[in-house]
Amino acid sequence: MILRLLTLPISGPIQGITWIGEQILERANAELDDKENLQKKLLALQLAFDLGEMSEEEFEEQEEELLLAIEEMEKNSQE
Repeated sequence: MILRLLTLPISGPIQGITWIGEQILERANAELDDKENLQKKLLALQLAFDLGEMSEEEFEEQEEELLLAIEEMEKNSQE
């Protein structure tokens, strides 16, 4: 306990930087997962259209929504 208090001025900032790094990594992984999920949905949508499970109008509407969401994600990640 005393040793921890004595080394706190050194270990505190290191632990803080480590925590910040972990938070950034979690956020980046979450954004990648979101983008991958959108791309998987787009692929599933294309497959459903190719198999004739939906009309061209439905496909185009849903495709546009997914593409806009992907574009918005990419725009936000560049900023």
